[in-house]
Amino acid sequence: MLCDFHTHSLLSDGDLLPIELIRRAYVRGYDAIAVSDHASRSSLERVLEENIKECELARSHWKIIAIPAVELTHVPPDAIAESARMARKLGAWLVLVHGETIVEPVEKGTNLAAIECDDVDILAHPGILSLKEARLASARGMFLELSARKGHCLGNGLTALLSRQTGAKLLLNSDAHTSDDLLSTRLAQQIALGAGLTKKDFEDIFDLNPRLLLDKALKRHPPV
Repeated sequence: MLCDFHTHSLLSDGDLLPIELIRRAYVRGYDAIAVSDHASRSSLERVLEENIKECELARSHWKIIAIPAVELTHVPPDAIAESARMARKLGAWLVLVHGETIVEPVEKGTNLAAIECDDVDILAHPGILSLKEARLASARGMFLELSARKGHCLGNGLTALLSRQTGAKLLLNSDAHTSDDLLSTRLAQQIALGAGLTKKDFEDIFDLNPRLLLDKALKRHPPV
């Protein structure tokens, strides 16, 4: 399977309409794509309303699972749980939290708040993740992200190491902002190997774990 659960459209800081981003992913052979635009409490309703309509349109015409999602970005840790619940109520199939990447001033405590929240599915580019946080993510079934994006990828090695130590589940996402950022299977494998993972690890990250997350999302939002 070729899945990507972290992409951005012009509803936040990407270049393309959600429908064009989905179309370009479909042409590239994607099985599933989540359009997960940056949002905070003030923009959740607007972003998700448009995103949900575009994903419905794509699913009704093309054989691709187009997922309306959101990435809570630079939200204060104490506000993450309430914001994630709001996103879920507004129809987000998946909720990501913009983790403590080392290239942005994300508030300390964001990673832990995301991992502790039942309504968050993916902790994106967590940066300098702690062993305690990785163990908690493993226990709670939280997916941790390996990122293909410049800058955010600098923490991949540590995230991969802690995943192997704790059993925390990994996903490899593009964090695409343009269609050129979309992944290929070959590029994804190279990123995983570069983070110190094995080919067997890559099979779990690129096939087993995406299926688990898709099953989770589709149980919440069964096809009609």
